Amino acid sequence: MTNIEAVDGPAYEDDPSTGELELEDRASLRRVAGLSTELDDVTEVEYRQLRLERVVLVGVWTEGTAAQSEASLAELARLAETAGSEVLEGIVQRRTRPDPATYIGSGKVRELAGIVRSTGADTVICDGELSPGQLRQLESKVKVKVIDRTALILDIFAQHASSREGKAQVELAQLQYLIPRLRGWGESLSRQAGGRAGGGNGGVGLRGPGETKLETDRRRIGKRLAKLRREIASMDTIRETKRGRRVANEVPSVAIVGYTNAGKSSLLNAITGAGVLVEDALFATLDPTTRRSSTSDGRVFTLTDTVGFVRHLPHQLVNAFRSTLEEAADADLLVHVVDGADQAPEEQVNAVHEVLAEITGKRTEPLPPELLVINKSDAADEIALARLRHVLPGSIAVSARTGEGVPALAEAIAVRLPRPEVVVEVLIPYTRGELVSRTHADGEVLAEDHVEDGTRLRARVHPDLAAALSEFVVHGSPA
Repeated sequence: MTNIEAVDGPAYEDDPSTGELELEDRASLRRVAGLSTELDDVTEVEYRQLRLERVVLVGVWTEGTAAQSEASLAELARLAETAGSEVLEGIVQRRTRPDPATYIGSGKVRELAGIVRSTGADTVICDGELSPGQLRQLESKVKVKVIDRTALILDIFAQHASSREGKAQVELAQLQYLIPRLRGWGESLSRQAGGRAGGGNGGVGLRGPGETKLETDRRRIGKRLAKLRREIASMDTIRETKRGRRVANEVPSVAIVGYTNAGKSSLLNAITGAGVLVEDALFATLDPTTRRSSTSDGRVFTLTDTVGFVRHLPHQLVNAFRSTLEEAADADLLVHVVDGADQAPEEQVNAVHEVLAEITGKRTEPLPPELLVINKSDAADEIALARLRHVLPGSIAVSARTGEGVPALAEAIAVRLPRPEVVVEVLIPYTRGELVSRTHADGEVLAEDHVEDGTRLRARVHPDLAAALSEFVVHGSPA
């Protein structure tokens, strides 16, 4: 069973954890009520860090049940609240597919415009990714700012990213989203003229307005994208170096994956006492956290908390965070955390599997073994838990908040961790105590006895350590 001294909760009275400090800092920055973000001229809307306040939600129900459609809109409301908005109203239209011009039909557009006027909303959020044309059409008809689900999630990531790598990855995703949605204002913003109009000899066919503001913006964004990709690539090198050290030392790795707000960070704290930020909000933590832990028999492994997933996670984010998410694909074991108190946990499981499939689409190696963990068992209904155990066979029910089931989870992780494959029986002189320490740290000691000539060990070790111990092998041992 894994060491879980932190299950009962570490002493925070004098020294607050890193997560508590981050939560206090985040809570100290709150939106000032009553400030309007309505634009006088909606044609001046550019993608930027969103300042959402009073919002109306719009969804299109194309497939699935009515309950699933309502659950999707409820999740969009939680995303909007996480971004700092007040949700005023939500409407759903049943269609075979979204309207190519305005996302919703013309009748719903008029109804939406009436709701916006009556409620005093300043923003409309659509539960899907809108094309640039759909954005322009909706804004021109409802006369307020319109954004889509992708822009909303990108804004939340921009608010919560704290590390240099996380900020670079989010900015990369934002710029990739922005490029096809740039808007120009015609020839009046041309930077230069072509042909004789510019005082030069441009040649036949080259006389014209020259480079416009739109083209200038695209070129600047292209340069910024190239710089961000280089920075992220250099950060990937650092991560690969750290991962290479763990692989060289043959330290097993466990990655915690799951839907956003399923309790991954809470579970990491419960097992390792990491003290990372925990908040009842979507995408509360973005930067992966890796901590060392050990099993009851002394085997060391690493536990990594990854970014949470969500239905229809923007592909820009998947691409930007690909190197971070590949930490999960390269682990020895996936601990898949499911929110047992959610109304549709099976859909959360499917959404996580879809993102993992997208990450590993071009990889030849299969995904690591998966251990399903049903978290928040203390808040879940007993009937719902029984159904989940039936739907998700082999899963373990835990409560990271109360510590219930965490010892059983630790034991299950220990059983599934890869074990060293070479069994040796050695007699190590007392002058080579470092080999005894290394065997305890990197191997699995099966028996130990202190005799006159040294320390006699029977252990399961990796091949490199077996080679270092070869000169001390006891003759007639299985090794």
